Amino acid sequence: MTNPMLNITDLLEIRHQVKAEKPLIHCITNHISINDCANAVLAIGAKPIMAEHPREVSQITATSKALAVNLGNINDTRMESIMISGKIAFEKSIPSIIDIVGVACSDLRLDFTKKFISECHPNVIKGNMSELKALCDAKSDAKGIDVGEKDAITDDTIANSIAMLKTLSSKTGSIVVATGAVDIITDATETYLIRNGCEMLSMITGTGCMLNVLAATFISNKNILRGTVLATALLGICGELSHNVQGTGMFKTKLLDSIFSISDYVLEEKIRYTPI
Repeated sequence: MTNPMLNITDLLEIRHQVKAEKPLIHCITNHISINDCANAVLAIGAKPIMAEHPREVSQITATSKALAVNLGNINDTRMESIMISGKIAFEKSIPSIIDIVGVACSDLRLDFTKKFISECHPNVIKGNMSELKALCDAKSDAKGIDVGEKDAITDDTIANSIAMLKTLSSKTGSIVVATGAVDIITDATETYLIRNGCEMLSMITGTGCMLNVLAATFISNKNILRGTVLATALLGICGELSHNVQGTGMFKTKLLDSIFSISDYVLEEKIRYTPI
């Protein structure tokens, strides 16, 4: 499926460029998913570095091609390092993405996220609709770090969700990604709905974190919107390819195998997106 705004050929070219250039991606993520995130970056052909010590992260970020930061299981040291790296990325025009995990259930995380966005100007802000509503100072129905039922993206709520996300994108200058059964990606001018994925992606920990680092890798060439769309669609498709297994342990292994082995042909055949 193609249209004048988004061409699958452009997405495949980003994928090929990553494999050819093997960019170094600095990932400051939580220890629950750090191994999965590193392996996801490796699976698409790039090189992860998971440095988080405050005395080294400025140097590491400065030599990297993209930065991914994640607020899951946050602590003081990681918060300090995230802010240092975010500022370096902004100063040096290194693409960056923040995964706003848990901001709807933690004032600490919400206040920190607002400060990070204000001072570091990430290229991409990623979260579920409960988290993004909290960031917009709207009432949220979050269930811990998970999206609440009242906030979920459905046919009835999608128009209002898009309007809110476009406003957030316009206000921050960042591309906004709302993950869910339908993913919404917008830069306030172009908006896409991604309808790939499966329920089992929400049944293992770390898939959202993996999307964060996949997006960082694919935006490393500075084609921010296309790289974000590619990462979101690719993970969803790989979920679809992997879900026919006995349980979540086998699914997790097969998901990583699918990220590594998916062909351009399958990606082109299975991607489902709608421009708004």
